[in-house]
Amino acid sequence: MVAIAQLVPRPASRFRFILDRRDVLGSIFVAPAILYVLLLVGVPLLLAVYYSVSAFTIYNPSWRFVGLANFEQIVQNPVFLQTLGNTFIFTFGSQILGLILGKFGALLLLRPFPGRKIVRALIILPWAVPVALATVAWQWMFDSLYSVINWTLIALGIITRSQAPNWLGNQYLAMLSVIVVNAWRFFPFAIVIFLAGITAIPQDVLDAATIDGAGFWRRNYQIIVPMILPIVAVGLIFGIVFTFTDLSIVFLLTMGGPVSATSVLGFEGFQVGIISGDVSHGAAISLFMLPVLFVVVVLMLRFIRRREI
Repeated sequence: MVAIAQLVPRPASRFRFILDRRDVLGSIFVAPAILYVLLLVGVPLLLAVYYSVSAFTIYNPSWRFVGLANFEQIVQNPVFLQTLGNTFIFTFGSQILGLILGKFGALLLLRPFPGRKIVRALIILPWAVPVALATVAWQWMFDSLYSVINWTLIALGIITRSQAPNWLGNQYLAMLSVIVVNAWRFFPFAIVIFLAGITAIPQDVLDAATIDGAGFWRRNYQIIVPMILPIVAVGLIFGIVFTFTDLSIVFLLTMGGPVSATSVLGFEGFQVGIISGDVSHGAAISLFMLPVLFVVVVLMLRFIRRREI
């Protein structure tokens, strides 16, 4: 009689049981992202706080505690107050214009027409093109001598050559120019948000509104917009945060000019802290964006929560 040997199962390792737990495995996967944020954001933030309460400069690197004196000095500076106002105008002006363009762009892309898939792919280009390359192209279009915008207006007979505006040399036109460029970069993101929100609305709701006699405008502003408002608000939060802290367009297009007419907080902090070497005041200017963004984000999140309830 032949005895059949039974396989004795090997005891599972304790490490395997730990990885089977969902909370432990989730923490392991999230840990690299948390570490990345702490190193990339947390450490520079702590350094900025460290420098903002000191008298540290590249000419006198000895650290000396001065408290909130740096914040008091920058608040009393009229250039800083002008920069703060420019930042709000630049941020909210470009976001509003980008949302308007994104809304109409989404409505157009929802309609069937030949080549719609190609247009949907090309519409992402302003968002995907490197900001330096895009800004150089816009700088050529706003050039005082070779502006293609002025050439088009002259060719259409709207203005004469002597009336051609100097887009980047006039204070108001320069601010309008940077707003337009930033809105051009933002509106593909706005189109994606509106497309995602509109396509998520049940078709039965829109059909019922059409049967009840709701026209295009009533269906759009009394049904579609209120239903997608929380989604749009989330996208607007990201747009405000990124624009409020951005300096690339201003740095590449106008360098804050003319006469600080387009200077924003990020650019001013860079000029004071890095170019001028006054690290303490530059850090204070940069940290001034933190409470402002915190208040804006909290208000937007409370608005979203009320809309969802």
